[in-house]
Amino acid sequence: MKTLDIQSVLIDLHYLPSIEFFSCIQSFSEIVLESNENYTKQSYRNRCYILGSNKTEMLVVPVLDGNKKLLIKDVKIDYSQRWPINHWRTMSAAYGKSPFYEFYSDYFKNIYDKKHTYLWDLNFEMLTMCLKLLRVNKTIRQSGVYEKEANSTVFDARNLISPKKVSDSSQFYQPSPYQQNFGNEFVPNLSIIDLLYCRGNQATEILKKSILI
Repeated sequence: MKTLDIQSVLIDLHYLPSIEFFSCIQSFSEIVLESNENYTKQSYRNRCYILGSNKTEMLVVPVLDGNKKLLIKDVKIDYSQRWPINHWRTMSAAYGKSPFYEFYSDYFKNIYDKKHTYLWDLNFEMLTMCLKLLRVNKTIRQSGVYEKEANSTVFDARNLISPKKVSDSSQFYQPSPYQQNFGNEFVPNLSIIDLLYCRGNQATEILKKSILI
C-alpha cells in the first residue's frame, strides 16, 4: 500500500472515523489532514456508523449551508437540531453495557458538551482523542494549499475511504473480527468507538491485525 520512503499520508478528516481510516493512517508516521478541500456531502466528514441492538445505525452531524461550495474548515454545525443529545443517547443505548463504556464515555461526552461551532474543530478533537485512547502517537498537521495532485513524498488517501465503498474493496483494511455487543455475525468497519467500547485496551492490537499490507 505504501513505499518505504513515504512517511506521510494526506487524508480527509472524518467524524469519529471508521476502523478503515485508522488502518490506513497506522502505516504512516505523519498525518496530513486536507483542510483546503471543499465540503463533500454524504461522506464520512459528518457521519459515522455504530452497531445498535437491531441494526447498524448512522449518526449524522447536521451542517449549515451544506449545499453551498464551502471549504471544509468553514462548514458550521447546525444546532437547531438536537443532534448532540440524540447521538449521545444512541451511543449510550448501543454501548452502555459494553465492557469499556465507563472507561471512555466521559472523554467523548466532554467533547460533545463543548458545542463546537465548526465541523472541522469537532472532528479534529474527536480524532485526537481516539488516537490518545488507542495510544497511537502520530504527528498531525494541516495541509497548506489545495493540490489536485499530491506531492510524491505523500501518500494521497483523499476520498479513498467512503461510506459508498464496501470495505471488501479497501486498499487499507482487512476485517479482524472481535466480540461486539449485538448479533451473531461480525459487522466490519464501524466507527472506531465500537472497537474501543467493546475491546478497550485490546483495541490497538486488533487494529494492527486489520491493516492490509
